[in-house]
Amino acid sequence: MSEAGLLVEAASLSIKRAVLLDRASLNLRPGELVVLLGPNGAGKTSLLRVALGLARPDIGTALLDGADPATMTAGQRARLVTYLPQMRDLAWPIRVRDVVALGRFAFGAAPARLADADQLAVAHALAACDLGDLADRATDTLSGGELARVHIARALASQAPLIVADEPVASLDPRHQHQVMRLIRSFVNRGGGALVVLHDLDLAALYADRLVWMNEGRTLVGGSVAETMTPHWIEAVYGIEASVTRTNGATRVLVGR
Repeated sequence: MSEAGLLVEAASLSIKRAVLLDRASLNLRPGELVVLLGPNGAGKTSLLRVALGLARPDIGTALLDGADPATMTAGQRARLVTYLPQMRDLAWPIRVRDVVALGRFAFGAAPARLADADQLAVAHALAACDLGDLADRATDTLSGGELARVHIARALASQAPLIVADEPVASLDPRHQHQVMRLIRSFVNRGGGALVVLHDLDLAALYADRLVWMNEGRTLVGGSVAETMTPHWIEAVYGIEASVTRTNGATRVLVGR
């Protein structure tokens, strides 16, 4: 496992007799974008939480940078991985710049007292996400697509080598979905690692280096888009028929045939 990698092996998790994970496995390395696919209730969020040490598996192993993430402090974990959960609504109006600055908390920074290195990291993150003109706007005045970019900028400002994002494009229109995925793709192209939960198969096929398919708490298969974005696995995981075409290196999925 490479530096700052994330690994889950044969993890099972049950809560009040409900099986959330059943010997699920996953790994992420810097330099790759892994998309986790599966229907609602498949166990995707539970697997992310185990991978990040936010939930302990009943059996199995979770490692972050070679150590048990559940034993790390929040600051230690934040230096290694940034987590963007599904629900990212902000409870009060706050400046865009200050939200992005929250990504520096692992270094002891607060929006009101940023060291030079923190200010530089925030400035680079704002620029990377094209938020310079919105930096002093209150977040409750932003569109959904703008707010999604703010959260990506917060992740980039942390300068953690890994990003884990649970449905970062949910409720966004197609243009903003691609905008967010391009930002994550750029982060990976610069050497970072990203694990992203998506429901859009076309989007996954376009941006992923590797796919991991889940259903009923189990990871069924993992591999490249070419290997695993197939009618067989789409039907096995989602219970729907689909056709998959590949033209000039691009994979397209048509549901229903």
